[in-house]
Amino acid sequence: VQLQACGGGLVQVGGSLRLSCAASGRTFSDFAMGWFRQGPGEEREIIAAINRGGGITYYQDSVKGRFTISRDNAKNTVYLQMSSLKAEDTAVYYCAAAPTAYVRKYYRTEREYDYWGQGTQVTVSS
Repeated sequence: VQLQACGGGLVQVGGSLRLSCAASGRTFSDFAMGWFRQGPGEEREIIAAINRGGGITYYQDSVKGRFTISRDNAKNTVYLQMSSLKAEDTAVYYCAAAPTAYVRKYYRTEREYDYWGQGTQVTVSS
C-alpha cells in the first residue's frame, strides 16, 4: 500500500492542524493505522493508533485530549486532528499501515508497521 501524508505546516502555539494520510494500492480496511512523529534530535515515536474499523484508538499520554485519530475507510484515509498545539509538538509526522487479520487490534511499535508515508512537517511557533 502507498501512503501519502499531507496537512502539515506552520502554526502558532494553541493552534490546530489536521493531517491526512491517503492510502492506495491495497484494501485500506485490512490495515490498522498509526501516526508517528520524530522531533529534532529525537527518535521516532508513536502518538496515535487506530484499529481497522476505526472504533478503537490509542494515544500517547502527551497528546491525550489534544489529538484525535480517525479514519474513513470509504475514502481510504486516516486523519490526525491536532489541537492546543505546543512547541514540543514540532516534528515530522508519519502515517503508517500495519496489515492485520485482527479487526479490533491497534499497534504501538514501529516494527509492527510495514508501510510508511513520506512524512509531513509540523512546526509550532511560540
